[in-house]
Amino acid sequence: MNLSPAESFALHKKRNAFPKTLAFADSFPFPLDEFQISGCNALENGKGVLVAAPTGAGKTIVGEFAVELAIQSKTKCFYTTPIKALSNQKFSELVARYGESKVGLLTGDTSINSEAEIVVMTTEVLRNMIYSNSSTISRLKYVVMDEVHYLADKFRGAVWEEILIHLPDSVQVVSLSATVSNAEEFGEWLQTVRGDTEIIVSEIRPVPLYQHVLFGNRLIDLFDENMKLSPELTKLERDTYKQVRGNWRDKPKGPKVLSRAEIIEKLNREGMLPAITFIFSRKACDAAVKQCLQSGIRLTNEKDREIIRAIVARNIGNLAQEDLVVLGYYEWFEGLERGIASHHAGLLPAFKTTVEELFQRGLVKAIFATETLALGINMPARTVVLEKLSKWNGEGHVAISAGEYTQLTGRAGRRGIDIEGNAVILWNNDLDSNSVGGLASTRTYPLKSSFKPTYNMSVNLISQFGSEKARSSLESSLAQFQADKAVVGLAKQIRKNEKARDELFVESACHLGDFVDYSQMRADIKKLEVISKRDRRRRVDAEEEIASIRKRLKNHPSHACPDRENHARFSERAQRLQREIDGLSERINSRTNVIAKRFDRIKIILDDLGYRKKGELSEAGRMLAKIYGETDLLISESIREGVFEQLSAVDLVTVISCFVYESRSEESSKVPRGDVGVALGKISKIYGKIYNLENEHNLEPMRAPDFGFCWPAQRWASGHSLTSVLKDDDLTVGDFVRNMKQIVDLLRQLRGAIKELEPLIDSALLKIDRGVVVYAGAAV
Repeated sequence: MNLSPAESFALHKKRNAFPKTLAFADSFPFPLDEFQISGCNALENGKGVLVAAPTGAGKTIVGEFAVELAIQSKTKCFYTTPIKALSNQKFSELVARYGESKVGLLTGDTSINSEAEIVVMTTEVLRNMIYSNSSTISRLKYVVMDEVHYLADKFRGAVWEEILIHLPDSVQVVSLSATVSNAEEFGEWLQTVRGDTEIIVSEIRPVPLYQHVLFGNRLIDLFDENMKLSPELTKLERDTYKQVRGNWRDKPKGPKVLSRAEIIEKLNREGMLPAITFIFSRKACDAAVKQCLQSGIRLTNEKDREIIRAIVARNIGNLAQEDLVVLGYYEWFEGLERGIASHHAGLLPAFKTTVEELFQRGLVKAIFATETLALGINMPARTVVLEKLSKWNGEGHVAISAGEYTQLTGRAGRRGIDIEGNAVILWNNDLDSNSVGGLASTRTYPLKSSFKPTYNMSVNLISQFGSEKARSSLESSLAQFQADKAVVGLAKQIRKNEKARDELFVESACHLGDFVDYSQMRADIKKLEVISKRDRRRRVDAEEEIASIRKRLKNHPSHACPDRENHARFSERAQRLQREIDGLSERINSRTNVIAKRFDRIKIILDDLGYRKKGELSEAGRMLAKIYGETDLLISESIREGVFEQLSAVDLVTVISCFVYESRSEESSKVPRGDVGVALGKISKIYGKIYNLENEHNLEPMRAPDFGFCWPAQRWASGHSLTSVLKDDDLTVGDFVRNMKQIVDLLRQLRGAIKELEPLIDSALLKIDRGVVVYAGAAV
């Protein structure tokens, strides 16, 4: 491209304005995209930055530039991620670039070089550092918040907001987000809490995505070149439905559906592997691998298999030989050797990380996964297959949202490898090409805050800032920001309705008397007539009142007006608007200061239970500040009631499992007897007390203790083998390890909160932090 002298000078001036960005960009073997350069320029300019871009677009380069700036300025950079597996991945990448001495890792149960210039950590670790006034935060200049859209997460999202609100003003924050449809709103909020923040949004996928429907054995484009629904697909769909003869029991037969194995073989023939097939069920993922193995599929050669064996031996070598059968190792390994695997939360973490590594290296070519794979982990594929466009949400089958569709299909297309990515939807009788087209062409993924104060958060804020400043800091949350913006819209609607209502009341005016009063009596009669029909007990009283109002109605001056019914029409419309105004006013009231109001109610409960005395935290309050989790207050109250004092180490593990475990079914569980049964009974009573207090103060009740993991926890703490623990239990090994890891985390929290129980807790940790729980590593 030939530039004029003026254009060349302007480009040269722009490049030289940001020499650090220029040098950083030159260190890559490929040119950086415009949005990446803009993000780096903003950082070099001393600003914070929000980068919202599609999966695989390379937004982490802006985060890595913050790392580079910290090293150059001899300050610190914290790189936060939502999950331990992502932290491990980023730690390895940064060590490879900067060396072991400059990079640390903190993930709750792993601490490597924690005082390094660059520390990769899970988000909760940074939140805890802020609350404890950790000296590690000194010299902190940059914080990268990878996958910041996690703040919409119902259970953990609040942590991201806590950090963004309470980090020192001197820290530049790099927020990296998936493409969200309200990035400008999110950026506007960041400006209010973090100061000068550049908002950079890129909707350009690095690899174009082509969308298809697998109709029987035919792979048909979902859209034509004009981005209109494919006429071929709509014709095939119409022809299928024409076969139905009109009996409601008849269903369109459609083409023969390919088996999962046949689909993988077809994708292989079409050159569309590697592929991720999303199936919203763990069991169905494992069944899909089994079906492929039974069909004899083999997607690897001998050289691939040699490398696979070496990687498996390296990653799995620590597992006990006697556990391999219960872990499903042999079937899993056979699948890997053939290039096929499943990926879901029920797998052993070491199995999951092995699958991820093999897929990234192109050795596993077909993965059957639940939607958890769409979150965070760097595992792009050439093709993404969606078996269904609905999933079970715990209560019923619901359609996936446009945002979820975007997240899932965002995995298709590997930058620098593929010239295109493919999304394949399997046609079935319940599929409607119009709704699929709408889903595929909609790019809405709004970021909605899930922030709400917890007991632990409240005592930590009071400890740090005092009650009044803590309250005002909570009003800075994105949740309140979004609620306030909604209030502006509602208030505008109220003003509009009030104007229309007043005009209608003017139209309804009667020269004989107050028609508003007359109209209200008519409305009251209608309301009472409804009550009379629906409620037998109130019928007599209602009818007496109706008779009284009718008498007054007949005596009203407007009753004799010849234009009475004309006036009434205007008046009834005005009253309808008034009811709408009342409803809108209620909605405004429910959103105004909603976060601060919750904080006030929590403070009342904390005061009632003795966690604050004369506005200051008591010893119990300081203990609660060290306990994190959904059941924080229940754990704290159990400690204060002495529930754990007489327990053995094994019994302690068994009992505290009820605070972390959440059953996937609603069946009641049998619990061990003796000291454990007594302790669990006390915890149930304490929960009842808290439940009543929360109801009394209009707070959403905390999650109830769940006794479903007591037996596995007790058996493991008693020294039983993994095979013995999981025998005759529906629990998967992944769920078992994850829950044991959470028990380990909780025990460590309790160790810091109650010094007198340290020896008992140390004994409990020794009993459970063994075998497969230890070898799970930090990947959980």
